[in-house]
Amino acid sequence: MSVRSWWIIAAALVLAWAGVGTASAQAPVPLGGGSGIVFDDGSTCTLTTIGYDGAGQLVGFTAGHCAVAGAGVSAEADQAVGTVGTVSFVNNDLDYLLIVFDAGLVNPINHVGSTTITGVGLPAQFPAIACKEGRTTGQTCGLVYGDVFGGATWTLSQICVIVGDSGGPIVVGTTLVAIVNGYIGVPCLGPQVGANFTRILDDVSARGGPGVGFHPI
Repeated sequence: MSVRSWWIIAAALVLAWAGVGTASAQAPVPLGGGSGIVFDDGSTCTLTTIGYDGAGQLVGFTAGHCAVAGAGVSAEADQAVGTVGTVSFVNNDLDYLLIVFDAGLVNPINHVGSTTITGVGLPAQFPAIACKEGRTTGQTCGLVYGDVFGGATWTLSQICVIVGDSGGPIVVGTTLVAIVNGYIGVPCLGPQVGANFTRILDDVSARGGPGVGFHPI
């Protein structure tokens, strides 16, 4: 892993929160980009998006530092239902993971909070305004600085993110462009660092298996 990747992951680690939610509902539970999700160890992150891959499997994404491969996933708002998905694989370099959901236990939705996701687009560029939806801070928006590192992998933006927002979708309008991975310096003041979602999908395609041909619900 490059030095740049190491500091991005280090900044991201503070965004995974070992919190718990309130169990209330029955299956199928609604989940979409911006929903809170809880892993086996109690860590809580934000679902980036949910949809179907080319094989018809219901899958979703979040930040890679949130869990390990094989971890169970539950909906933060509906924990009484129990495990509704399993982490299929984790890419630590791009800091994302893929979840395969039980389609009988999950109702996939494209609108959470103030954010709707209708498709996936190319990385946002300066001076666009992008917004994220996080399970901790809800929707926050800010100026996009762009891919200041080169390589079409990471985008910086002035979007407020704090503990628990890891994995949250970053959208321009209703187009998903990146995910929340971490921040530089101070939460909500330092720039947010996010992996471009098209770069993530390219990696999924190269890897093969679950997630190939993904399209959001």
